[in-house]
This record gives sequence, structure tokens and C-alpha cells, in this order.
Amino acid sequence: MIITVASGKGGTGKTTVAVSLALAAAGSDGAVDREAPSGRVRLVDCDVEAPNAGLFLSPTIEERRDVGILMPEIDASRCTYCRRCAEVCEFHAIAVVGRKALVFSELCHGCGSCTLACPEGAISERPDVMGLLERGRTASGIGFARGTLDVGEPMAVPVVRELKRWNASETVDLEIRDAPPGASCPVVETLRGSDFALLVTEPTPFGLHDLAQVAGIVHELGIPAGVIVNRDGIGDDSVDAYCVRAGLPILLRIPIERRIAAALASGGTLFDGAPEYRPAFVDLLAGIARGVAV
Repeated sequence: MIITVASGKGGTGKTTVAVSLALAAAGSDGAVDREAPSGRVRLVDCDVEAPNAGLFLSPTIEERRDVGILMPEIDASRCTYCRRCAEVCEFHAIAVVGRKALVFSELCHGCGSCTLACPEGAISERPDVMGLLERGRTASGIGFARGTLDVGEPMAVPVVRELKRWNASETVDLEIRDAPPGASCPVVETLRGSDFALLVTEPTPFGLHDLAQVAGIVHELGIPAGVIVNRDGIGDDSVDAYCVRAGLPILLRIPIERRIAAALASGGTLFDGAPEYRPAFVDLLAGIARGVAV
């Protein structure tokens, strides 16, 4: 089962929820919790521009590999400037001006269409490293993987896609994906293939606006979803009203409390500040598993 934890905006507590799910599934002593719907558990941090789940889980990294795309290179001695490469590029990453072919690397998605379409065989491809993939395991036995986009790189999707592919070779009972914030292409790529989406929000006008955006994406992808309201007790009841209209069940509420904030600020987890929430997360996982099975 794959559960993706997403939010329309940053700072809602998305990573806090993802880490809590993994810890609840693994049990308090590292053994798999008998009530949780999982045996082997893996957390995949897909927030490649700012991966921080590892700060709370402290994994031992066992493997690393570079990740990137294949970038086209044009051999001017063979190019006839027919513009076929520019015509097939959906992302406008190639332009032919007079007798000069230009490649805009910031726009290239590495799809290879230009290479295949070139009638003169004038285009070759070179690897262009844009980030790093890492994976390992925590002391409690939780599998862990993350991607990190290099500073200045404009596209996160190739890193997210390869991170998912790299970990698909090892089957687990429960994979928890910590999605990037927002409602852009990296979020869509993270959600693809998920069995369930947990949408984390806060009861504020900004929280409602961004929840509606990511809820729309989940709906378009046909992924069942539920909502977790974090910092419950602030704002108003507009998020509750929206969830009723949208048919989104509110599965859990986490109150705004100083002890929770203090635990997270010191590098601890939600359960360090409020251990009574562990059974609630175990029940949440069991409920999602039953719903997915149906």
C-alpha cells in the first residue's frame, strides 16, 4: 500500500504527519505494530527541494547515486538546420535560428524525441546530473529514501520520478511518500501510483485555499483521500465546511499545543511531545487499509 502525504502549502505539518505514520506502523520498539496494516515500512521523502524527514528519523544512509537526465548535444558538422528537432520538442528546449541550433538546458526534460527525430543523426545525448538519491534504514528498521535536487536546477520532476523508480525494486508492505508542498508537477508525480492521499491542512483561509488546490489534483487522478487538520483550534470552521461540500472525510485533528511545537522545534517527533497520539495514528493506518481493501 502506498500512502502519499500532501498539502497545498508548506508549513502545514506534512512531514510531521508522514514521519508519525512511519513510526506508528513500525511500533514503539522498532517492531512492526500488530495493529498497523504493514510489515516492512518505507518512508520516501519526495520533497526534493527541501527534504527534511531525515532530521526526525536519523537514518543510516547505505546507498547513494547521482540522478539526472540525458541532455541533447548537436553536432554542427552534421546538422542541416531542418528544424525537425525544434518541431518535435514539446517543451521548446531547442530553437533553430538561421544556421544555428540552440539547446536551452533549463527547459529540456530529457525525453529524447529530438534525438530520435533527427534525420541526419546529428544529435547525441550526454548525462546531465541534477541531484542525488540516497537510501538506508533507521535504527527502528524503517526503510528510508530521499532525493535532493541540486541548487539552481529548475526541474524537480525527474528526480522525484527516478526516486520512485529506484525504490520500486524493493517491495514493502507500506510506503509513505512525503510529497513536496504546493500543487505543481512534482506533487502530481509524487501522487501517481498512490493508493491513498492524506491531505494535511490548517484551519485558516490560506490553508483552505491550498487544500482546495491539491484536493482538485487528487480528484483528477482518481485517488481516494482524507484530511488531517493540524493546529486545530486556530482560524475558523471554513475548512470543515469545505470538506463536507467536497466529500472529504476529516480523519484526524492535531491541536495547536506548546508541547508539540517544543518537541518538533528540538528535533523530536509528534509522539515525543504527545505520545497519546500514537494509537490514533495506528487506528488511522488501519482505517485507511480497510478502505483501500474495499
